[in-house]
Amino acid sequence: MRPTGHAVVLGGGLAGTLAAAALARHLERVTIVERDVLPDGPEPRRGVPQARHSHLLWSGGVRAIEALLPGTTEALLAAGARRTGLPSGLVLLTAYGWLRRWPEIQFMLACSRDLLDWAVRRQVLRQPGVTLRQGLRAVEPVGTAERIAGVRVRDEKSGETFALEADLVVDASGRASRADRWLTGLGLPPVREEIVDSGLAYATRIFRAPPTAGGDFPVVTIQADPRDGRPGRGAVLLPIEGDRWLVTVSGTRGGEPPIDEEHFLDFARRLRSPLVAELVEGAEPLTPVHGSHSTANRRRYFERLRAWPEGFVVIGDAVAAYNPVYGQGMPVLAYGAVALDELLGRHGLRPGTARRVQRAVSRPVDGAWKTATGQDVLFPDVIGPRPSAVDRLLMRYVDRLLRAALSHRAAAEAFIETLTLSAPMTRLVGPKALLAAVRGPSAPPLSEPPLTADELARARGAAGNAP
Repeated sequence: MRPTGHAVVLGGGLAGTLAAAALARHLERVTIVERDVLPDGPEPRRGVPQARHSHLLWSGGVRAIEALLPGTTEALLAAGARRTGLPSGLVLLTAYGWLRRWPEIQFMLACSRDLLDWAVRRQVLRQPGVTLRQGLRAVEPVGTAERIAGVRVRDEKSGETFALEADLVVDASGRASRADRWLTGLGLPPVREEIVDSGLAYATRIFRAPPTAGGDFPVVTIQADPRDGRPGRGAVLLPIEGDRWLVTVSGTRGGEPPIDEEHFLDFARRLRSPLVAELVEGAEPLTPVHGSHSTANRRRYFERLRAWPEGFVVIGDAVAAYNPVYGQGMPVLAYGAVALDELLGRHGLRPGTARRVQRAVSRPVDGAWKTATGQDVLFPDVIGPRPSAVDRLLMRYVDRLLRAALSHRAAAEAFIETLTLSAPMTRLVGPKALLAAVRGPSAPPLSEPPLTADELARARGAAGNAP
């Protein structure tokens, strides 16, 4: 049976394009409305300044995207993205010590956010019935508290406003979404919002990787210790396409990184380990230093409204946005698009579908929210609610599990599988993980970063001359 109906998606970023991919399976036409004029290739765009910083696409998100757009992983790898085993390809200093590089449990795709967005967008725009309309800003919904029937948009160039009619409007406009105000303006109750803001700031610079580093150089991450009473400072070295190393340093309120070139690496040298600074010492910088402060965890509980309009769904960062250091945002929005696909396939556009989708979109948010805010609330001067007694009990257990993960593979498996959103949070209390947490570490923590002599030599441009 030939699909019918028209959907309008607000936002041409990753959330919007994945939502469009889901919708294209069930509706005749899908129109993506995007405020910016998007680049033709994997290049920066004005509306996503945070794209310059490190983005980690965990395996859970990769599988969700592949389910919606088969062939996307292959396209990304062909364009230079790297598949990195976890934790085999990860050099990670946790709050408790260096994580051993166990054989692969899960994986991640490492590339620039520009490449990821472009590759997914290109795949989506090949789907029948999908159209991208650029340079349009969503102004307000068309409809009532009972049903949204479209959206009014403004042409950013001409100033003209007009309405786009739709059977379904999907707001994927990110942190800047005004969906909560739109709904209040239609007469619905205020949407409850929760914010946990550690004041984290980012600074990023891209370097040319040493020619000897090779395509299998590990991802290097230095995490903060949120329990030492000081601002949390960290860094990540992410090998990306084009034989480049993307280096992001970060710091919470009171410990923000500098955004000048002179002091960028000095900040990295003063972290709990100077490894990232040592690896890029002498590497050729390819970009200036770019900074960002848009990192607060913010969640809007749309699913808790007692009434919900037909024909309207909110998805992605418009529902929940996270401190990017945990890499939770992209997998969660991909799972939200998968939920949209599944429920449209099951129920179509009949009454109640939009509300079902909105509730389903919120489910993968819960675990990601606990992961991000459970650490951020521990840093000094954080803005947001303090953890409850139940939250503190869970945090103490996770502390034990993460300590055990340094020497117990079972604990490491539970940690990696939940971090990558490849398993639900209940995996943390599975029998093997629980036993490992109770027993505690079985060996002393590593005293040095788990880099091989060959990797160190290649990073220093002396392949084959390792001591």
